[in-house]
Amino acid sequence: MADKSLAHLVGHIAQSDGDFSTAIPGLTVYRRSAVSEPMHCVYGLSLALTLQGGKRVTLGEEVLHYGPGQSLITTVDLPVTSYVIRASAQEPFLRLLLELDARAITQWAADMPFAPAPREAGTRAMSVVSLDDGLLASLTRLVQLLDEPALVESLAPLIRQEIVVRLLRGPHGPTLRNLVAAGSPGQHIGKVIAWMRHHFTEDISVEDLATRAHMSPSTFRAHFRNVAGMSPLQYLKNLRLQEARHLMLNSSLDAVNAAVQVGYESASQFSREYRRMFGEPPLRDIHKMRQTSIGPAQVG
Repeated sequence: MADKSLAHLVGHIAQSDGDFSTAIPGLTVYRRSAVSEPMHCVYGLSLALTLQGGKRVTLGEEVLHYGPGQSLITTVDLPVTSYVIRASAQEPFLRLLLELDARAITQWAADMPFAPAPREAGTRAMSVVSLDDGLLASLTRLVQLLDEPALVESLAPLIRQEIVVRLLRGPHGPTLRNLVAAGSPGQHIGKVIAWMRHHFTEDISVEDLATRAHMSPSTFRAHFRNVAGMSPLQYLKNLRLQEARHLMLNSSLDAVNAAVQVGYESASQFSREYRRMFGEPPLRDIHKMRQTSIGPAQVG
């Protein structure tokens, strides 16, 4: 069970449903008073903590659940489907999200001695573990700092450093270290994923991506699936479809133009894959989303 004092602090910030940024850069809190429809979004390098209620995240074919007191780490940008599965007006879903800095993780990991991790440990770029008392205390102090705005600029970076050190030393450590270990497959795949996030509208082949990762295509496919939970082409398709949905909803593009902008050459293929991912053809899906006022850019 998550610490009631931290849940109380977050509930005080999020007094109504929504996503609430704070005066501490990268710290956001969330409140939902009802279970949600599937939310397709991209999780970046971050630590998320459920304080009340429950959530389910689908990454490829893998399903992760996390409830009160459980934390989720994501180390590279991953397209996921998230659901709030336990929430009510009496006991709303409460969640804290802290964006992490890859440079800070790399710096501290380089200065800390670690025992060799098992070969299979820390390959997936997303993990769920129960929060330990030390990390809970650090996060609580970070949120409490919001009541002393004059101290945020001076003390928030120090508490964030402590959080990174505790993460590296704790159960999430293998997942984080796999991201930053020099020359590791995880580091190579992480760099390729970062490149794909900025170039996904281009004509990209697995062979080109494998060359960027300094791997053979077969080795690259295996390591990519281990890290991202899906194949490189599935990852690329998810990025394109999510961006097309965003363009249609927020820029009023029609399906044909949205498909072209995200890299599709065939409108029929786009419509077919769109329906497979979102459950409705583009026009019907966007109409439904506008009726419910839910946008794909919203963080899940």
